[in-house]
Amino acid sequence: MRPYPLSFLRFFALCSAFAALTVPGLRADDWPQWLGPQRDGVWRETGLIEKFPADGPTVRWRTPIGGGYAGPAVVKGRLYVADRQLASGATNPSDPFARGEIPGTERLLCLNEADGNLLWKHEYNCAYTVSYPAGPRVTPLVHDGKVYALGAEGHLLCLDSEKGKVIWSHELTKDYNSKTPLWGFAAHPLIDGNKLICVVGGEGSVVVAFDKDTGKELWRALSAKEPGYCPPMIYEFAGKRQLIIWHPEAVNALDPETGKLYWTHAVEAKSGLSVPTPRKDGDRLFITSFYNGSLMLKVDSAQPSVVWRSKKVSEKDTDGLHSIMPTPFIADGHIYGVCSYGQFRCLKADTGDRLWETFEPTGGKEARWANAFIVKNGSRYFLFSEKGDLIIARLTPEKYEEIGRAHLLEATNTAAGRDVVWSHPAFANRSVYARNDKEIVCVSLAVSAGGK
Repeated sequence: MRPYPLSFLRFFALCSAFAALTVPGLRADDWPQWLGPQRDGVWRETGLIEKFPADGPTVRWRTPIGGGYAGPAVVKGRLYVADRQLASGATNPSDPFARGEIPGTERLLCLNEADGNLLWKHEYNCAYTVSYPAGPRVTPLVHDGKVYALGAEGHLLCLDSEKGKVIWSHELTKDYNSKTPLWGFAAHPLIDGNKLICVVGGEGSVVVAFDKDTGKELWRALSAKEPGYCPPMIYEFAGKRQLIIWHPEAVNALDPETGKLYWTHAVEAKSGLSVPTPRKDGDRLFITSFYNGSLMLKVDSAQPSVVWRSKKVSEKDTDGLHSIMPTPFIADGHIYGVCSYGQFRCLKADTGDRLWETFEPTGGKEARWANAFIVKNGSRYFLFSEKGDLIIARLTPEKYEEIGRAHLLEATNTAAGRDVVWSHPAFANRSVYARNDKEIVCVSLAVSAGGK
């Protein structure tokens, strides 16, 4: 066999290296909104560590910020995160359930992704009346040169993402005569075409579509005593795109273009706790709530039918999945999620039957509202626990298998008599970005930064 000339081999090596840098699977991705680029809780980047190095992953930077539950968004070399600053002399109550009027400000911060340095901030007065008043709840949404932020008391803002200049704004409680929910405005807005779709509240305006560039109302729909906290989602069912709005009285499907109601299915969410993002599984829709548990609907016609539902209405004596905050994940006919007291469970999607449960990712023991956020990457999952730990795990119908964990930051928020981190991280640029009430940290998960 005739050997190739050395010059050809060098040329081939250069071409291979260039291809590795340019194929889509190896590019650095952004995290522009709640649950990531496709709003599905999947991180699609490659070139990531398989396990943590013995001395832990590389911390790229740490930056001080204020309080909040809002996760960050990362787009084009910038990170956006919302926080709260208490007014001089003001304090949060020792009992987070207590409500009053607490003076302070909300801020939207823009940081340089490379080093965490502040590029700009927008700050406005915002007295809090909510239970659990640490700070904003909603992940900023970045789209087409604009960043959209929704504060805990209903301040809806559209800003220029580069300079931080306000383009338009609404105060939802004033503009729609709505009340701030007990735990604040928390439903992450959704971009669809020229529309910014938001859960608002008020008579006939549980959900409102705004022109994303001007803030002008395009349509409003639905009435309920409480709007709930569930993010709007658009899924295709029965051959048409359907906007899913789950408020504490019913799950609803609307035409995203007009707000016209396609169907409604009555389902109670006790204490207004319609929170976790609804999940699509083929022609089925899955929802879960803290007291009322799980509901699987089949959406293949003009009116959905019940596939199965939890038999128990209870916060502790549970069947199925009674989730308070984290969005469950459905893969290969199985549901993975966190139940009311930290039970990380696997259910059969067809029946709701439980296959296993463990407390390993949520704190190691039973605890009310114990939590872990779930993001899939390839064949494994990254779980972010309320202890501030990032966990690499495999989830299968057979078992929970922990590959490793790394402690990213301290739990600084008090809930149910313990300190917690209740903020969903972002995953982009082969890194994870996580925050508590004192700082935000960026940690590299790239192979080149250590590990294998």
